[in-house]
Amino acid sequence: MGHRLLRLEIPVFPEKRMFRVHDPAVDPDAPGSPISPNGALISTTREQMLVACAQEHVSVQLTIEEWEDAPPPFSDGYEDEAKCVLYLRGRLSVIDTRRADSAVGSIRLAGGVGDYGVRVYTRNRAEAVRRYAALFEMDADPLGDEFQQAKRRLEGLEQYLVQLWRES
Repeated sequence: MGHRLLRLEIPVFPEKRMFRVHDPAVDPDAPGSPISPNGALISTTREQMLVACAQEHVSVQLTIEEWEDAPPPFSDGYEDEAKCVLYLRGRLSVIDTRRADSAVGSIRLAGGVGDYGVRVYTRNRAEAVRRYAALFEMDADPLGDEFQQAKRRLEGLEQYLVQLWRES
């Protein structure tokens, strides 16, 4: 079993209930981009992956890990899992809708250029949706302090783990 080479934790603000992980050399809006992952956790093409989120008005917590080899299957409270293979040119980007460019412009991958096995895990999706719906049952002013503080407590509750490794 290999060891972890990289670990990065960042908040991501999903757009239309998803965020994009891709090779930074690829135009994410070019023809042939992945379609929306309706009913699935991910939707992929050769060089891009869309990850479905349960919400879009608060940030989700994303952890990216690069491994030397395929890590052991993971559970630790994660509720859903998806797998794919992405072709990456030694770098990885994550699109974030609240920034002008991206959440992660370009992470250098130790594995270099080639096919990467990818596992995506998620947790707290249902709980985040439940708590977000409860915000509107509070009968509080959406611009008021009480509502805004409750909304801030949701930031990062929905969590995603993306593990990748260079395939031989």
